[in-house]
Amino acid sequence: MTGAGIAVVAVIALLLFGTGYLLGRTGRPVRTSDVGTPVEHATFETLHTASLAAPPLRAGLTEESARRSARRLRSLLGTDALCLTDRDRVLVWDGDGDHHGTGVMEHVQGLLASGRDTAFHTDCADLDCPLRWAVAVPLTVDHRVLGTLVAYAPRESAVLARAAGEVARWVCVQLELAELDRSRTKLIEAEIKALRAQISPHFIFNSLAAIASFVRTDPEQARELLLEFADFTRYSFRRHGEFTTLADELHSIDQYLALVRARFGERLAVTLQVAPEVLPVALPFLCLQPLVENAVKHGLEGAVSDSRITISALDAGSEAEVVIEDDGTGMDPDRLRQILRGEGGTSTGIGLLNVDERLRQVYGDDYGLVIETGIGAGMKITLRLPKYRAGVHGS
Repeated sequence: MTGAGIAVVAVIALLLFGTGYLLGRTGRPVRTSDVGTPVEHATFETLHTASLAAPPLRAGLTEESARRSARRLRSLLGTDALCLTDRDRVLVWDGDGDHHGTGVMEHVQGLLASGRDTAFHTDCADLDCPLRWAVAVPLTVDHRVLGTLVAYAPRESAVLARAAGEVARWVCVQLELAELDRSRTKLIEAEIKALRAQISPHFIFNSLAAIASFVRTDPEQARELLLEFADFTRYSFRRHGEFTTLADELHSIDQYLALVRARFGERLAVTLQVAPEVLPVALPFLCLQPLVENAVKHGLEGAVSDSRITISALDAGSEAEVVIEDDGTGMDPDRLRQILRGEGGTSTGIGLLNVDERLRQVYGDDYGLVIETGIGAGMKITLRLPKYRAGVHGS
């Protein structure tokens, strides 16, 4: 969440506290073992309740998220009953008088069309029913009304009307974050598809041709290479998880290099140095393979003589440091800067740009690629990976 978003949530939380206090929800006796004033306790209880209601709503406005959050939302409002709807139906009813649920959608039709709060009398025929009045507030994301929050009470209450508005705004913040999560997931999926598309048809053709060349002369070698090819493509096109572990990524790179060696033989020398303690570190899926492919392209395919590629993954305190270096043709630094700004064209440097952007999205701008290169000077790519980052787990 951005700083502005956090500020909004904090302000809303304080408003919720003030509302709860006015409604008498914070007036419980203070135990002698409690620490702090009644006001501080009320603030804590409100923030704690809001924090428990937030995670389900981060999944969006669904029947399941509504069911899991409704009780705590009603607690924030201190009202007799509360319901959440989408545009078509009641998602959940929490509290007394659930027989009112059948008429909710009729009362909120105007609100769904206009996006404006509305209040109404229930006109309940049951004399024992405490629900005589209700206020309905729209739940909006990007100016789209997704549904409503409806709070019920025994009588008209300006305080409840205002409180319902503040709670609804807080719910909208969570739903907006859910939309951002979905957009981010779609973006990552699109980026991974772009990387998969970058797996060159020439590489696939050349790998199969190399395997075929061993079928008669060395059937066992052909069998091993075919298994490497199958495992490499299976990993590259897997469908679950946007993160992986350094161990799995390095294993896939080893398979890729085995196929390259089958084609170029002794022309390619690879040095691999890995600290065992960094193998469980999580990182974005298909993050290293494009960098190694770049090293092969510039270090071997562009050179007449032999080439060496060095890959290291070392412990650096709270981080893992990965370095991929080749002694190939290198690149003009100005050209490299153009690529990392997205000015390299549709087919040039897509792997470098893609990986750099994904690292910055996940870890922040301090964790982009560091690239040292020059024409004829080879290329050295360094990236740092935090050993732990909330939400980043290998699958």
